[in-house]
Amino acid sequence: MINCIAVDDEPKALDVIHRYCKKIDSLSLKAQFREPVKAVEFLRTEKVELLFLDINMPELNGIQLFSTLADKPMVIFTTAYSEYAIESYSLNAIDYLLKPITFERFLQSVNKASELINLKTKSQPGINSSKADFIFLKSGPQTHKVKVDDIYYLEKDGNYITVYTKEKKILLRENMTDIFDLIPKEGFIRVHKSFIVASRHIETIESEQVIVNKTKIPLGITYRDAFLKEFKL
Repeated sequence: MINCIAVDDEPKALDVIHRYCKKIDSLSLKAQFREPVKAVEFLRTEKVELLFLDINMPELNGIQLFSTLADKPMVIFTTAYSEYAIESYSLNAIDYLLKPITFERFLQSVNKASELINLKTKSQPGINSSKADFIFLKSGPQTHKVKVDDIYYLEKDGNYITVYTKEKKILLRENMTDIFDLIPKEGFIRVHKSFIVASRHIETIESEQVIVNKTKIPLGITYRDAFLKEFKL
């Protein structure tokens, strides 16, 4: 069962989502909001997996609302304006539904969300499982299957984190504080406010930096003691 909420300033739009949700057994619509601020307050205390979010709303539009959330659920944006599509996908949206929304198109979006949940469950039985060989990382409209052993390090830049692997770089819209919801804790260690490295790929440890895959990564003073203790140095 996917717990979800809907946010839209138009009552008719909420009615459509409510009606569609009732047709899908895997969805549980926990609440509906016409006022974005009330939705934000709800999300501070309640855990949901999926958010149906209108973009064009007064006071606080959907993109602004989603950006304020510290713990971001999956999001499906809904709007009557197609020009928001590119921006919505930059926020790792599951999908972008253009009004008027048909049930067929709505169901396609829900299936995408269900598939992503299933992939994460299979790869990480227990979100932080260190036994997972693979994880799935969502970047914009794409979901990448990544072998854990192939991850070199992660670098934060503003509201984004870049995952450096043997094959490619993957850009995520995530916070460092939430990153261990996506990667296993075991085998990775934070060395700087902007860097997490894979212990298995550390080549050299110096007083103020570590070298991973021939890349020099700063060893921040805040993390140095814990890092050296981890390696008994």
